[in-house]
Amino acid sequence: MHRDHTPAESLKVIEHMIQQAKQSFHRMSFYFLLWGGLLTLATLFDFAMSLAGHAYGWLGWPVIGVLGGVLSLNYGARETKRQGGETMMDRVLQWIWFGFIITMVIMNVCAVAAQQNPGPTVTILTGLPTFVTGAIMRFKPLLIGGVLFWCIGAISFFVPGTMGALLFAVAMFVGYIVPGLMLKRQENAVRTA
Repeated sequence: MHRDHTPAESLKVIEHMIQQAKQSFHRMSFYFLLWGGLLTLATLFDFAMSLAGHAYGWLGWPVIGVLGGVLSLNYGARETKRQGGETMMDRVLQWIWFGFIITMVIMNVCAVAAQQNPGPTVTILTGLPTFVTGAIMRFKPLLIGGVLFWCIGAISFFVPGTMGALLFAVAMFVGYIVPGLMLKRQENAVRTA
């Protein structure tokens, strides 16, 4: 037989849910710092190879993608085990980012097959999960990061390819690395409190 919760019990349930959400968000900085750093390296490697006249700078992208994927999955599995499972918020964020990755891979393959530069479109697309994650977390630096991805991606359509690559590196820095560092600082403050 179902019984109604007292106001005190309901408040306890809400507090528990809020605590779970905070724990989920306290491990997010890793992903933004990891991917921001790796994708910036891939961009700069591709840019340097292009300037040197080498046609194989693109090889950095799949290498970085696989490395980042392995590190992310390993870290996520360890953190889920350490936390004693995943929360609903963890699952929501996982599916948002999984959907983003699938969409980005399809767009990249199609753009390259059509001999088009995927950079501006990928930059704009990256704004969506970044912005949504910032909104879910109520973390303004990620919201701003998402908006900056959109703006930089739009600008990238109107600059030469090599400058577009540098703009992507800038987008990674302001959209992932800076918010990731700010989130890390916030995570550390919560852990020590």
